[in-house]
Amino acid sequence: MEKRGNEHASPWTPSERELERRQIRRALTKRKIVIASLSSLIVISLLATVVVTSPGFQVVRQTFFDFHYGQVVIKTVSRGILVNLLLTIVASILIGFIALVLALLRTTKSAALVPFRFLATVYVDIFRGVPLLLVILLVGFGVPALRLTGMTNSVLVLGTIAVVLTYSAYVAEVIRSGILSIHPSQRAAARSLGLSQAQTMRHVVLPQAIRRVIPPLLNDFVSLLKDTGLVSILGVTDAVRAAQIHASRTFNYTPYVVAALLFLIITIPLTRYTDKALHRTYSAQNAQGEA
Repeated sequence: MEKRGNEHASPWTPSERELERRQIRRALTKRKIVIASLSSLIVISLLATVVVTSPGFQVVRQTFFDFHYGQVVIKTVSRGILVNLLLTIVASILIGFIALVLALLRTTKSAALVPFRFLATVYVDIFRGVPLLLVILLVGFGVPALRLTGMTNSVLVLGTIAVVLTYSAYVAEVIRSGILSIHPSQRAAARSLGLSQAQTMRHVVLPQAIRRVIPPLLNDFVSLLKDTGLVSILGVTDAVRAAQIHASRTFNYTPYVVAALLFLIITIPLTRYTDKALHRTYSAQNAQGEA
């Protein structure tokens, strides 16, 4: 009887009140879209009018936005951006390993590792406090001056080392914050199951901590890609250096704009992906809290 009743039960239909609410919500959404579009159009039009009608617009257009000269230099600048990408990938691998070691040393409670924890703290304090540009100069010109046996004089390698030294300190703090955000009950539960301190960190704490800090790590990756342009001060022919060479020859700064656009083509999708990852993280945390 129950099965027969379910078969003949009519499907749920929204009430007139619910239909009215949906219609109101759709009308409000359309109204917001229209207002947002109009306000954006007005603001963009005003900004464009101010720029186009400015006295020096023609000079700026010829000096910074020369389309034909941009076509000439884009190949060279594109080869330079590949150097930035290569440097970013290599540096990211090294940074991830060093930062993880630093974070583990800074969060360990082992008495035998106290000296290493102190050294890790000093390392992080120093390289977070010194600007990256100064680190690049000190490493790029200071290390070759030591004349150490077997030490390379490649400006690309030295620039990568400087970037790794600085960003390892920042990423280590991000990972450490993720480790410290794990509730102590997680460790206690793992230890009660017979896991050692190292097993608890590896199988319980670190997986959760890394998932929590993925959005800020992606932000650091985007910043790393942009900051690789600073190694051009050592003579590395990256996108910035390539643009500088062309601009110094013609006193036309369109190559800088081309380099900026190439960086934007790479960084904007990464930034949007970071926003989506952050949204998913917050949504998952809110869902767990509601459960």
